[in-house]
Amino acid sequence: MKSAITIAAGIGLAVWTGNVPLFAQLQDNSEKQMTCASGGYDGEHARHCEMREQTVPATGRLSVDAGQNGGTTVKGWLRSDVLVRARVEASGDTEAAAALMASRVSVASSGGEVRATGPEPAHNAGWSVSYEIFVPQTTDLSLKTYNGGMTISDVRGQIHFDVNNGGVRLKRVAGDVSGATVNGGIRVELTGSMWEGRQLEVGTRNGGVTVVMPSYYSAHVQAETGSGSIESDFPVTLDGNLRPRRLDFRVGSGGPLIHITTGNGGVKLKRAES
Repeated sequence: MKSAITIAAGIGLAVWTGNVPLFAQLQDNSEKQMTCASGGYDGEHARHCEMREQTVPATGRLSVDAGQNGGTTVKGWLRSDVLVRARVEASGDTEAAAALMASRVSVASSGGEVRATGPEPAHNAGWSVSYEIFVPQTTDLSLKTYNGGMTISDVRGQIHFDVNNGGVRLKRVAGDVSGATVNGGIRVELTGSMWEGRQLEVGTRNGGVTVVMPSYYSAHVQAETGSGSIESDFPVTLDGNLRPRRLDFRVGSGGPLIHITTGNGGVKLKRAES
């Protein structure tokens, strides 16, 4: 059992004296962090990068397809509109060729959908678009990246994400949240005393999953790994027979389901630092 499960010794659940609503703990994100300086092209070809911004009305739902290359970051804020910041990067044999390629990339942000279109990649020439998007804190999200990571923070709603190559980070989210990445790790940072919403379901085929919870958190946890260990800072009380790489247990007094799966990688349930 020790090879499959590691439980931190000497750590008990703290006494929680009241419930703090999740909305009171969501952060108002207004700082713009994405710049061309944080882009990802190598030095083999000439590169052109430009930032584009567009403010659009909120529809209550946002769909983002980052295309073949590019990551997506979505942040909740207290404003009632949506700010789409797009970092358009292009490469070419010369700086002029890269700039021409970037000028042919169009970013559309309307009707609750964000996507980019552009020319077909050619020899030594290509383009990508990454996004930093600010949305009202109550927004439904449908997000997709192929080669690029994803971060979602301070949003409550029906949230679904689909990543092929890239890591995923969820911070202070709530609602009905589900999604997976094929190649990449997942880190979830929870707040409050219990999951606010129906459930959280995340998985990866190749990568580890780390879920960080406050010491006073309550949840129903299902954790599964095909090849790896399951580690928990929280006491684990099992009902029935133990399966080596699957745990089904309650944290605190239990609550909505938190379902974690990985094919090749470990699962860690960590206690948040005070």
